[in-house]
Amino acid sequence: MSGKDVMQLVEERNMNKDHAHFEVGDTVDVHVKISEGDKTRIQKFTGTVIARKHRGLNETFTVRRIVDGTNEGVERTFPLHSPLVDKIQVKRHGVIKRAKLYYLRDRVGKATRLTERKTKRKQEVAAASVNAPVKKKGRRRGSRGSKARAAKA
Repeated sequence: MSGKDVMQLVEERNMNKDHAHFEVGDTVDVHVKISEGDKTRIQKFTGTVIARKHRGLNETFTVRRIVDGTNEGVERTFPLHSPLVDKIQVKRHGVIKRAKLYYLRDRVGKATRLTERKTKRKQEVAAASVNAPVKKKGRRRGSRGSKARAAKA
């Protein structure tokens, strides 16, 4: 075995493959283990993934969120395969055209929103709702009947 093979074997053993598949532009919840004294707790950091860097065991991703009130952005970079990252949940998928979303640093408020990418599951739900039976609307309160409209015309 060469040195490269040994390194690859060590990396594969230490990789965390339990995390959800996510891409740049997705809004995610990152559950991070925090130790305070003898106690450990899990803290959730919610935000938009603005960058993914490196490959293999050294892969990292940067999550940005806007703090309430002050309109300041907070960015945290997490190692993807760290034992401190408990789990990653994808909230929504964003439509993007760039690999890094650093331009979001200059934006505040509604300007930071990304349009949502439609996934296969959401398309199936939308198609099911189209085929659902349509309820007949009743007469609205205060509107005139069809006979009164016909007489008026």
